[in-house]
Amino acid sequence: MTTNTTTEENTVPEPFAAEHAPRLEWAKHAPEVWKAMLRLEKATAQGLDPKVRELVKIRASQLNHCAFCLDMHTKDALAAGESVERIVQLAAWEESRHFYTERELAAIELTEAVTVLTDGFVPDAVYERAAAHFDEAELAQLIAAITVINAWNRFGVACRRTPGHYTPGQYA
Repeated sequence: MTTNTTTEENTVPEPFAAEHAPRLEWAKHAPEVWKAMLRLEKATAQGLDPKVRELVKIRASQLNHCAFCLDMHTKDALAAGESVERIVQLAAWEESRHFYTERELAAIELTEAVTVLTDGFVPDAVYERAAAHFDEAELAQLIAAITVINAWNRFGVACRRTPGHYTPGQYA
């Protein structure tokens, strides 16, 4: 694959950067952990709106800089009917609030608070907004989904999993 760089005189093809290799195929070396993570992932799908779940996964993956999970969850979201526009705007959701429902915004905000624990806690106001939009069972599932994607992100980033090769539903 190449991109084009335009100069005054001509167009010169410029190659893409080389793809990095994963540091470690952790699932191969820790298969019981992999299986447990897959079970956790499946359990988080129970009783939670699939669109909300994918938005949460994408936002956490953006915050954690997990390219592999971004590749996976944007493809899964698109395959499930999510719009490109909403996925693209998710990185700037605070300025693009009108793309999301109040319920989705509460989930996205909670995702940020749980993912980035720099203050050491989830602010009461953030939790209360989420609790206003999700019943207790849904809220428990939402917190579980946020926690699990953060764990996946940490495996992906630490082991430098390579993005770009995932096909929707590959791990279903």
